[in-house]
Amino acid sequence: MALPAPRWLVEEVRQAKRGEGAAAVAHTSALLERLRLPTVCDSARCPNRGECFSHHTATFLILGEVCTRGCRFCAVKRGRPVPPEPDEPRRLAEAVAELELKHAVITSVTRDDLEGGGAAHYGAVVRALRARCPGVKVELLVPDFGGSAEALSVVLEARPDILAHNVETVPRLYPEVRRGADYGRSLTLLRRAKQVAPGAVTKSGVILGLGERAYEVEEVLRNLAAAGCDMLTLGQYLAPSLRHAPVVRYVDRKEFAAWRDIALGLGFKSVAAGPLVRSSYKAPVFFGEWHE
Repeated sequence: MALPAPRWLVEEVRQAKRGEGAAAVAHTSALLERLRLPTVCDSARCPNRGECFSHHTATFLILGEVCTRGCRFCAVKRGRPVPPEPDEPRRLAEAVAELELKHAVITSVTRDDLEGGGAAHYGAVVRALRARCPGVKVELLVPDFGGSAEALSVVLEARPDILAHNVETVPRLYPEVRRGADYGRSLTLLRRAKQVAPGAVTKSGVILGLGERAYEVEEVLRNLAAAGCDMLTLGQYLAPSLRHAPVVRYVDRKEFAAWRDIALGLGFKSVAAGPLVRSSYKAPVFFGEWHE
């Protein structure tokens, strides 16, 4: 039986889904549909979709909507993906221009079927954004590229402003909820990003409520800090369906605040922590509060 969510959280989710205006949500949806641009907001069933769309922003999902892996916490489809669309970078840059975004967040499905895991496509997206929207801050939330140092270098050569990669959970739970991923490989990616591009801002995210223990979470935060990670997000896991990993517990606001304090004490420059916080949650705010 699924663990019932507390009333306060149910209400927060309802408000986030509604957003702040149906017309604004419809405008953003129509633009994305016209330019044939999927978002992780839709594919991952993000509870903040309405709030973000009503502010004319979204997290773009490149390289298709089908993932070659199947993390048990994620709603993105798993299967055999189609080839990348060569004109996707142009269309994405057009959307960023029309939405007048100052900070664009781009992520992708994991593409283990592609050489370099799709790193070259990421580079093309950044270059298209630089050409069309030269003042925009570019945040990339990348997969692990199968541990390829060369693929990571290809992405960093395009010079994104932020390079994000989520560890998602504690190492003990990887075999259960992150099959195909490797905790050490993820830490290595973040550490290597700092070595290849010392000036790069790095970011990671952890979701709570999957059965992790407090000492395990603290160890993950220490590992991320040791890897030079600058920014951190901590959010509540919400099961997309009964087929996904169940919620083991719901974390209250007080505990999220405590984790934020711990993370800041470990040296993270910016920490967003709360029930509905996700990787790209108010990304411009949490980047700008310390970096500009």
